[in-house]
Amino acid sequence: MFEEFLFLLRRSGLNVSLTEWMSLIEALNKGLHGSSFTGFYHLCRALLVKSEAEFDLFDRIFLAYFQKIPLEQEVSQELLDWLGCKDIPMGLYDEQQAEWNESLSDAELETMLRERRGEQREQHNRGSYWIGTHGMSVFGNTGLSPRGIRVGGDKGYRRAIRVAGERRFRDFREDSTLDLRQFQLALKRLRQYSGTANLPATEFDVDDTIQHTAKNAGRLTVKYRRPRQNTIKVLLLIDSGGSMDYYTQLISALFQAVSKTHFHDLKTYYFHNCIYTKLYTDPTIDPRKSVPTEWLLSNLSGDYKTIFVGDAQMAPYELKGKYHGSQEGKPSSGLDWLYLFRDRYRYAVWFNPGERPDWGEYWSQSYDMIAKLFPMFPLTLDGLEEGMKKLLAH
Repeated sequence: MFEEFLFLLRRSGLNVSLTEWMSLIEALNKGLHGSSFTGFYHLCRALLVKSEAEFDLFDRIFLAYFQKIPLEQEVSQELLDWLGCKDIPMGLYDEQQAEWNESLSDAELETMLRERRGEQREQHNRGSYWIGTHGMSVFGNTGLSPRGIRVGGDKGYRRAIRVAGERRFRDFREDSTLDLRQFQLALKRLRQYSGTANLPATEFDVDDTIQHTAKNAGRLTVKYRRPRQNTIKVLLLIDSGGSMDYYTQLISALFQAVSKTHFHDLKTYYFHNCIYTKLYTDPTIDPRKSVPTEWLLSNLSGDYKTIFVGDAQMAPYELKGKYHGSQEGKPSSGLDWLYLFRDRYRYAVWFNPGERPDWGEYWSQSYDMIAKLFPMFPLTLDGLEEGMKKLLAH
């Protein structure tokens, strides 16, 4: 079964042993893939790939081998017709429902979707239970839930072939992965930008001493200069959770490098998808470990060099939508908050561990809007170098 797939994996550089291949066959015979193509993809990756550094290579091989296979209709045409209605007002955002939706595992979502497909007999929109649109349900499209399975809409249910095609693990390839040392070298540019302190000239200046000694016919002329002072202050804002989970190791290396560069002051906060009324001091996005965004803007001066890290991938409503409970005269959307950060911190760049989404205009809108607000660079060695130059050029 699929012997050509095994040979293609090996020819392409994946060291798949016969024992691993037989384990895959045994797992398929036991139905561990759940009789779905999505399950088959995840099963193959779990059993045949030894390191996350090989995820990208595996995805490309998988896509090349299986992309011409027709996929089964996973939802009825009647349901897709229900989900195609666009002239429906958006429902209200429910923070408690959103937190519950976020807590659901992939397996729970898949099970719940199968149950809903069997139960649903009519169109439902602006709700939180059925497969629908413009509501808080985890199933459907054009809704407000931060997590779920998209059904219908611009691209339909994202099956395994789309997961493979996205190549979300590109940055973990060993030939392009940034390690801690490379991060530190790139960030050293900022540290070296520290200014001279307004203090007496007490630091021995080697170059100036040599120059003046030579001009003085070899008679030693010692010169001193004012000492340099570490004055660089950095505000690091990191997107956490969701699609950013794929870049955990990369973000961890960046965080450690920033921490070990010993800036004069370093403030690190986290957000999920976009900045709203709160920023979090812990990557778990625990509301108990948060500070009001207004407080941060009021208490951190505008000379902080601000570094955003995130993939800028979210539904447009998460960026532009007016969230529930917003007050008149205050920022009412994530985009409003980003404008405030842009105006407050002139020295700001955005590093992106991913690429611009290429599966439809709908999903690239948020990426493009953020890229217009902040200079955006890939989270690679070259991207870091360019980003540091941009911060210093200001």
